[in-house]
Amino acid sequence: MEETKKAGLEQTSPAEIAEAATEFEKTLILHNDDVNTFDHVIQSLVEICGFSAQEAETCALITHYKGRCPLKSGSYEELKPYYDALLERQLTVSIE
Repeated sequence: MEETKKAGLEQTSPAEIAEAATEFEKTLILHNDDVNTFDHVIQSLVEICGFSAQEAETCALITHYKGRCPLKSGSYEELKPYYDALLERQLTVSIE
């Protein structure tokens, strides 16, 4: 540790690293609506997100009862194609 200080390099705490990482970590969220059927939502999640039918059904139920469900995490650039494809299917999604 002393060698690092002598070399002029700054120490970064684990908490600072975790905070910086979460600044860039985004989540794709599916929101409940009164328009889409469970079957449409499930089929869309299977085809677009690569979920199993059981995973997609679980997400649809969570969304129905809680109003929203996180689908995927990653950078904005990673999530944007999923977001666009789900929007094309008329699903209500956001990246937060």
